[in-house]
Amino acid sequence: MDHLILDSLRRRMRAMHSLYYDAVATMTVDHVNHVERDGVLPIAFSLFHYTNMEDATFMVLAGEAPIWNDEWQERVGMAVNDHGKERTVAEMMEQRITGYDAFCEYQRTVFSRTEAWLETLELDHLSELMVPRPLPDMVANTYSARVAGEAGITRLDGIECWMYQHGLRHMGEIELGRGFVGLGGMTS
Repeated sequence: MDHLILDSLRRRMRAMHSLYYDAVATMTVDHVNHVERDGVLPIAFSLFHYTNMEDATFMVLAGEAPIWNDEWQERVGMAVNDHGKERTVAEMMEQRITGYDAFCEYQRTVFSRTEAWLETLELDHLSELMVPRPLPDMVANTYSARVAGEAGITRLDGIECWMYQHGLRHMGEIELGRGFVGLGGMTS
């Protein structure tokens, strides 16, 4: 039974990442930077936000520094050099990607690192407490706070909430955005 938990987690993360790979492979920079109307964020926001958040979350879950740095910013050319978690929709309406191929490389680098780490993860690491209660203000009103157990947020909670469920949420936004630019959804 223990093996099933890790195996399922690894397969779900690979499957979710494969949706992102399929999405970027079937879009152009014009698709991802399209603005449907004011208040509807471009696909560029969801793509960068999720990838950059998975990169940043790795610090908490695995203890390794994020990959994103000034060199990546120069290559990818994000209009707003921020994942946007603490910014308004109005601020993030300006999000655009100029170096689309470089963005795809950054995404592959982040996702590959996560998948390699998950392959080395042992079952007893999943129960380790990452954010103890009382939860800090910046976490207290998040989805992961609703999922957290009595002691707080475990590594498994973090992987499930901050990576897997968060990634699927933004994939839904990407699929909706693809419809705005005349592309189809990723799955049925």
